[in-house]
Amino acid sequence: MSDSETTVAKPLAEGDLVLLIDHKQRRYLVRLADGDEFQTHAGVAPHGEIIGQAEGAAIATTRGQKFTAYRPTLSDYILAMPRGAQVIYPKDIGPLLLLADIEPGIRVFESGVGSGALSMGMLRAGADIVGYELRDDFAAKAKKNVSEFLGVEALDRYDVHSRDSYEGFAPEHADGQFDRAVLDIPEPWRVVPHIRSALRPGGILVSYSPSITQVMKVRTALESAGFSELSTTEVMHRTWHIEGAAVRPDHRMVAHTGFLTRARLLAT
Repeated sequence: MSDSETTVAKPLAEGDLVLLIDHKQRRYLVRLADGDEFQTHAGVAPHGEIIGQAEGAAIATTRGQKFTAYRPTLSDYILAMPRGAQVIYPKDIGPLLLLADIEPGIRVFESGVGSGALSMGMLRAGADIVGYELRDDFAAKAKKNVSEFLGVEALDRYDVHSRDSYEGFAPEHADGQFDRAVLDIPEPWRVVPHIRSALRPGGILVSYSPSITQVMKVRTALESAGFSELSTTEVMHRTWHIEGAAVRPDHRMVAHTGFLTRARLLAT
């Protein structure tokens, strides 16, 4: 990258979403507004003293407690954001984006948008999403979270409907208009027969399921519905403790959360 292309670091500004991290690695999401205060048991930090600081700056409260201020990553936001439904965690969202081959301009059908965690990953990768969500409160929460982190302009590519995908697609969402289908619902096998009419030939389906019995049923349905290239993946996440010569796996790891089943639709 040439000097002329170097990204200029922007100071933290009013309206920014900021992640404050204390010495025990506790994390707090704050939307900066001049005149407001960040209040904690360790003291108060006026937003005005955070605004204008560089990312990575140390912020002191009135009681001397230090916090480090950063703009949150998508992973940070997903783990701390308001939620109604259980979210798909970052360790599964990353692989899912690759399994579904999400890229700019791709047309995605998503069933079970929940709190919007997976939606945000796909939207930031450039996808256009039509989502079906059975519960109105979950749909509203997902759209609010998308707007909060990605900005209101992301809602132009996020069309969420209060609809039961088990009952099939709305007429305007059929006829092979989708490149991808992503399912995070309890009985994905019930949607597979409907997806044939909405997914283009060669299109990719990825289903997230916590239980292996769910995986068995959805794979049977996919095979019967003319899908091929079936695979199921489970992602483990283990961090390591590294301190000088003391090196070992951390005592805790995020093991099972769910299975990712991928398939491609054959041409008829």
